[in-house]
Amino acid sequence: MDARQIDTIEENSNMQLVTFRLGINEYGIDIMQAKEIIKMEKITIIPNAPEYVEGVINLRGNVIPIVDLKKRFVLEESDGEKNTGIIIVNVHGIDMGIIIDSISKVVSIDDENIQATPHMFSGVGHKYIRGVAKLDEKLLVILELSQLLEEEEEEEEEENI
Repeated sequence: MDARQIDTIEENSNMQLVTFRLGINEYGIDIMQAKEIIKMEKITIIPNAPEYVEGVINLRGNVIPIVDLKKRFVLEESDGEKNTGIIIVNVHGIDMGIIIDSISKVVSIDDENIQATPHMFSGVGHKYIRGVAKLDEKLLVILELSQLLEEEEEEEEEENI
């Protein structure tokens, strides 16, 4: 393979995403972070957990923390389907679940079709957004889940000081 072929492969790289709905909006995460999708099940509440951490579940003998992204991103509840499933993801070697309203599909998007988040969106959720892509006549917000854990770690360090 010569250098021209390598450049072509890099220019045409695709991102595979698992897409899901939270409220009325579509979101996507890198398929490499998603381990499995399960039905909503009973969540055990953990005292003094942050508001967006719903609690934990027992998944085949493993205790998995469950995060509600709607609470984390301060999104309003929708009137449609609510909390129908959980995507088990692996972020920095840690398994955790994120609550979703519904799963959509797996899509492949060219990197060139992903636009950076506009700088005017500097609120809490900005650092969790990898970019925005157009998918069928809708916009798909691509999440950067690794930032979710990094902020949790920063908050814990601040509390310990």
